[in-house]
Amino acid sequence: MAFYRQVGHVPPKRHTQHRDENGNLYYEELMGEEGFSGDSSLLYHRGLPPAIVDVGAWHLPDQTLTPNHPLHHRHLRLPELFPGDTPAATDPVTGRRLVLGNADVRISYVVAKGASPLYRNAIGDELVYLESGAAVVETVFGTLPVRAGHQVIMPRATTHRWLPMGEEPLRAYVIEASSHLTPPKRYLSKFGQLLENSPYCERDLHGPAAPLLAEGEEVEVLVKHRPAGEVVGTRMVYATHPFDVVGWDGCLYPYTFDIADFEPLTGRVHQPPPVHQAFEAVNFVVCNFVPRKVDYHPLSIPVPYYHSNVDSDEVMFYCGGDYAARKGSGIAQGSVSVHPGGYAHGPQPGAYERSIGAEFFDELAVMVDTFRPLQLGEGALACEDPGYAWTWSGRGPGPR
Repeated sequence: MAFYRQVGHVPPKRHTQHRDENGNLYYEELMGEEGFSGDSSLLYHRGLPPAIVDVGAWHLPDQTLTPNHPLHHRHLRLPELFPGDTPAATDPVTGRRLVLGNADVRISYVVAKGASPLYRNAIGDELVYLESGAAVVETVFGTLPVRAGHQVIMPRATTHRWLPMGEEPLRAYVIEASSHLTPPKRYLSKFGQLLENSPYCERDLHGPAAPLLAEGEEVEVLVKHRPAGEVVGTRMVYATHPFDVVGWDGCLYPYTFDIADFEPLTGRVHQPPPVHQAFEAVNFVVCNFVPRKVDYHPLSIPVPYYHSNVDSDEVMFYCGGDYAARKGSGIAQGSVSVHPGGYAHGPQPGAYERSIGAEFFDELAVMVDTFRPLQLGEGALACEDPGYAWTWSGRGPGPR
């Protein structure tokens, strides 16, 4: 995201001496994507960024994936993964339960009240959508205040931790990429500015406003990585606190985007899902479905037409409002529908007809479309609604 920011104290010329009031040098770190060819930022540390004193294994929660076979549509009731009162010790990082995944993306869900350990994902960028609750996210770049409706974009290898705030637990839908998450290319100028036809602009993206200076020695950071295809974790103990940055500048940093700032694109007849796209990555996209006026042709049918995703699996997380196309399916707040590539899906029986004449849809959902098949995590197997696949026909499996 080529949107330059400068926070804290940086020297007037990059790669030159930068000293404190006592004459001690700060240590410059380049954090960049695609080697030295992508977006980057320069951070100025009090201590040496690579200085570690110990390492060990971090044993991740169950990362097993099971094929979607026999192939069929699925409904996952995510709230069932965290029934009852949330333990205070559960945190937004180690408490995540894997729901869906493939080589390009892994989707998890967590309900948490406790502060997370320091953490970074060395596999890819993360998008964390807050369904409810509030938190402060402390990062090596500074702090981000977040609340329900915010999407937090965390660049790969950014050390950070989550601090839930208030009595309400944090409910978070986590999309972990194996690449970088960016605005769609069609919404960017050749120099990276968001264009006038984009559904959001730079004013809607909020990064850290000041450095976060922390003291400490022998500080532990959990690192997620993928040395040979499988996802594993390492505990790294740093000689000094990673949050020792006095200033930074560049175009790479974490930021928040309020889904309420997404401006829907509508038309006289039903528009295809790409008009809802907010971000893209390698082999998947993220779309935001927000409250909006709907199709205004006199003969329009406002709910989606039936469609076959021949190249992608479609995953919809229902996080607010009243989703008209899914009435009668059992889908509710916190549900996820999984419509795999291979055959058609669309509105539930009766929704097609009921939508005629509608002028406004009050719905909120975050969609992920993947271009390689998704598999089921342990979380999906634990909360599946076994009757969903038959809701279009009204007839389940069995003798005929």
